[in-house]
Amino acid sequence: MESSSSSSSPLIISPRKLRTDLYSYSYEQDSNSPLVISVLASLIERTMARNERIAKNSPRGTLSRNQKIRVFDCRETPDMTIQSYLERIFRYTRAGPSVYVVAYVYIDRFCQINPGFRISASNVHRLLITTIMIASKYVEDMNYRNSYYARVGGLTTNEMNELEVDFLFLMGFKLHVNVSVFESYCSHLEREVSIGGGYQIERTLRCAEEIKSKQIVERRYNRIARVTL
Repeated sequence: MESSSSSSSPLIISPRKLRTDLYSYSYEQDSNSPLVISVLASLIERTMARNERIAKNSPRGTLSRNQKIRVFDCRETPDMTIQSYLERIFRYTRAGPSVYVVAYVYIDRFCQINPGFRISASNVHRLLITTIMIASKYVEDMNYRNSYYARVGGLTTNEMNELEVDFLFLMGFKLHVNVSVFESYCSHLEREVSIGGGYQIERTLRCAEEIKSKQIVERRYNRIARVTL
């Protein structure tokens, strides 16, 4: 399945670039989308392709009919690639790379807790905006309101609120992501851009704490420019 990008030339990502991006991305020095967005988009697209093959080869009766896990289904599939949708979310929310990693943790955890759920073209966009919004609330100190995320994601505020509540209950409110879990998912993302893993993300809590402090300072400078609905 091809991955679409807003750039006319193909984006080349190395493990070293991804590692630097995840741990020292600067909004002031880099206006481009975090590299993790392209990696995450590629991961999800391959997952969707695999799920489509499974669905085609499975009898209809074996597919889950649990309505609770169909809350992310939309009537009309959005005419926007995963890459473009993630870039749109970043453009209007400026969520840092760590938010997308945590969102990826939530998506994977959600699928494990709800084995009948399959990521597809009909639910991926709503799943992404919901997990990114919740991950941002977990990671960031300052956040936009649900109404703003709803506008960014192409939903109504009521829909956004309902998706958040449904996701939390379907997750059993298991939202905590410790350092080791975060690092393990960073490693998985690294393996996506380098089979065999030529590089490793730095494994220090101190590094994470320094980045957190830096983000707090940057947010203080940008606070006046943030839009709150």
